[in-house]
Amino acid sequence: MASVHESLYFNPMMTNGVVHANVFGIKDCVTPYKMALLVLLSELGRAGAQLSLLERRRLNRLLLPLLQGPDMTLSRLHKAIEESCPHLANSVKIRIKLMAEGELKDMEQFFDDLSDSFTGTEPEVHKTSVVGLFLRHMILAYNKLSFSQVYKLYTALQQYYQHDEKKNGIDETDMELTNTEELEGKMEKEELDVPLREEEISCSGPLSQKQAEYFLSQQASLLKNDETKALTPALLQKELNSLLKFNPDFAEAHYLSYLNSLRVQDVFSSTHSLLHYFDRLILTGAESKSNGDEGYGRSLRYAALNLAALHCRFGHYQQAELALQEAIRIAQESNDHVCLQHCLSWLYILEQKRSDSCVLLEHSVKKAVHFGLPYLASLGIQSLVQQRAFAGKTANKLMDALKDSDLLHWKHSLSELIDISIAQKTAIWRLYGRSTMALQQAQMLLSMNSLEAVNVGVQQNNTESFAVVLCHLAELHAEQGCFAAASEILKHLKERFPPNSQHAQLWMLFDQKIQFDRAMNDGKYHVADSFIAGITALNSIEGVYRKAIVLKAQNQMSEAHKLLQKLLIHCQNIKNTEMVISVLLSIAELYWRSSCHTIALPVLLQALALSREYRLQYLASETVLNLAFSQLILGIPEQALNILHMAIEPILAHGAVLDKGCAMFLVAKCQVASATSYTPQKKAEALESAILNLNEAKTYFAKVDCKEQLRDVLYFQARLFHTLGKTQERNKCAMLFRQMHQELPAHGVPLINAFK
Repeated sequence: MASVHESLYFNPMMTNGVVHANVFGIKDCVTPYKMALLVLLSELGRAGAQLSLLERRRLNRLLLPLLQGPDMTLSRLHKAIEESCPHLANSVKIRIKLMAEGELKDMEQFFDDLSDSFTGTEPEVHKTSVVGLFLRHMILAYNKLSFSQVYKLYTALQQYYQHDEKKNGIDETDMELTNTEELEGKMEKEELDVPLREEEISCSGPLSQKQAEYFLSQQASLLKNDETKALTPALLQKELNSLLKFNPDFAEAHYLSYLNSLRVQDVFSSTHSLLHYFDRLILTGAESKSNGDEGYGRSLRYAALNLAALHCRFGHYQQAELALQEAIRIAQESNDHVCLQHCLSWLYILEQKRSDSCVLLEHSVKKAVHFGLPYLASLGIQSLVQQRAFAGKTANKLMDALKDSDLLHWKHSLSELIDISIAQKTAIWRLYGRSTMALQQAQMLLSMNSLEAVNVGVQQNNTESFAVVLCHLAELHAEQGCFAAASEILKHLKERFPPNSQHAQLWMLFDQKIQFDRAMNDGKYHVADSFIAGITALNSIEGVYRKAIVLKAQNQMSEAHKLLQKLLIHCQNIKNTEMVISVLLSIAELYWRSSCHTIALPVLLQALALSREYRLQYLASETVLNLAFSQLILGIPEQALNILHMAIEPILAHGAVLDKGCAMFLVAKCQVASATSYTPQKKAEALESAILNLNEAKTYFAKVDCKEQLRDVLYFQARLFHTLGKTQERNKCAMLFRQMHQELPAHGVPLINAFK
C-alpha cells in the first residue's frame, strides 16, 4: 500500500519532495466580478443615510454569500442587489458601465479612491471587518499587478459588461417578436429565476482559495445533511473538474469528488478520487506541516482505512480485509491508538457473522472510552445493542444500554448519534412487536427536528435516521388501514429522498411491500406478483418469501413448499430468526390446506419456541393463534379458546388490523364449534356472542379492504343468523355474500381450513 501511494501518480508541482508553487497560484486575485462587488461597496458607502434600515439590513445579509461565493454574471448580480435595493442596483450598473466604456485611467482612479474608505476619525469601513479585509486584499492584489496584467483586467471588465449587454439585447429583441401572452409567461419565468441558485453558477475562471473552500464546505455539508439541496451528481462533478483544472493539487476537491461518486455507486471513480485525495494531501505537505515527520505515515494509514471502508460499502469484503490489515500494520508501527480503534470498529463490521465478534466489539467500546473517543464508543454500544436484540436479550437491558449511549450524546453534543439512537429504538420496538412504543419513538424523532427547510448545520433532517423512522411510520399506518396517510408519508419520502439519493432504497422497499400487501388483501394476486421483482431487487429474502405467499394463495402448494424450504435453510444459516419464524408459519398453513393437520403441530411448536427464545412477542402471539386454529381443526375448540386468551391481548393492542380481524374471526369459529354441546339457551347466547365478534372482525377486514375474508365472514354470519331464525339478517348477509362472491370467486378450499 505504501509503494502505491509513493509512486502511483506523478505530481508536476513537486520536485525532490519540495512544493514549488501554491496550489491556488494566487491566494486572492482581482476579477471583473470582484470589481463589481467593490463598486457595490463603494456605492453603499456613498448612499449612507439615504438607505432605509430594512434595505441596509438586506444588503448586509446579501454581502457575505456574494463575497464568499464563486463569480457570477453581471445580470445575476444585478438581480440579487435589485431584490434588496433597486436604486442601488441601478447605481452599480451605471458605474460599471462608465468604467467599462471609459479609459484605463478610470479603473486606476477607482482603485486609488478605495483606500479613502479607511481614512478619517470615523472611517466607513473598519480594517479588521469582513468587508475591510476584502477591500484590503483587493487593493494589495491590484497593486501587485504589472501593467500588462492591469490591461488584461481592464479588457476582462469590458468583456464582462459587454457579455451582459449582448445578452440583454438578445432578450429585448426576442421580447419584441413575441406576443403578449408569451411575454407575460417569459416575465413570470424570469421572476421565478431571480433567486440565486448554485446550478446556474459555473466556475468560468480560477477561484480564490476562500471561494473554493466555501464552495466545497457548503456542498460537503449539504451531501451529509440534505442531499437534495446539493448540486446534482453530474453538475457537481463538472464544477469539481473545472476547479481541479486550475488547482490540480487541491486535496479537498478530490475528497468531495469521492463523496460525489459514492452517491451514484461509481466504484472506479470513487476509488480513483480517494487515492488522489491522500496523494495530494502528502504531496502538498499539509500533513507533514501539522504532524511533524510522521504526517506522511498518518496519511498512508488513514488512506488504507478509508479504502477498506469504501470496499466494505460496495460489498468487496476480501479487498476490504486486505486494506484493513495494511492500515492496522501501519498504525501499529506508528503507535496510533486512535487509528487502531477505527480499524477495530471496521474489523467488527467485517467479522460480525463470526461467533467471537461480540467480544471484539466489547473490547472496541472499552478502548474507545479509554482513549476519549465518544463517537466510536457510542457507535460500538449501538452495534452491541443491535446484535443483542437479534440474540433475544430483554428490552429493558437494551434500553438501559442505549440510555448510557444517550448520555454520551448529550454530553458531547453528538446530535447525529441522538437521531440514530432514537431510530434504533423504533426498530427494536418493531422487532419485539410493540407498535405503540415504536410509534412513540418515531414521533419523538420527528418532533425533535422540524421537517421544514432549515439552514445547513442547524438541524440534520435528511439523514438515514429520518428515512428509517418515516418508513416505519408509513408501514405502521398501512398496517392500521390508513393507506391515505401512508401514501402521504411515502410521497414526502420521495420528495425528501429522490430515487438517485443514497437512502432512497429504504422507502422503495417499504413502498413495494405496502402495495404488495394491499393487492393481496384485495385478492389481486396477479398484481401482487408484479411487485415481487421490485422487492427482490431491493431485498432478495423478502422477495422469495413474498413469491411463496403468492404461490400459496394461488393454490400452487408444491412450488410454494419447495421455495419455503429453501428459504428456511438459507435463513437458518444466516441466523435471520424473524424470517425463520414467518417461514415456519407459512409452511404450517400449507400443511393445513393439504389436510396434514398433525404435521403442522411440530412446525408451529418449533416457531413458538424460537419466538419465545428471542422474545419476539408479536410473532409468539401469532404462533399461538395458529396453534389455536390447529386445535380447532383437530376437534378440541374448548382448548383452543383457552389458549386464545394468551394471544388475543397483544394482537389487539399492537397488531395490524388484518391480524386483529383474523383473531376475532377465529374466536367466533371456536365459540360456534364449542357451542355444539351446550343447552339450547346457552348455545343461543354463544352464537349471539360469536355474531358480535364477527361484526368486529368485519369492521377490521373492511378497513384494509380484505374482500376474501369479508366474504367468509358474511357466509359465516348468514349461517349463524339462519340457525337463530333471524331471516331478515340472514338474507341481508346472503345478498352481500353473493355480490362479493361474483366479484371474487372462491378458490375451492373449505372455509374451516383457511385461517388468514
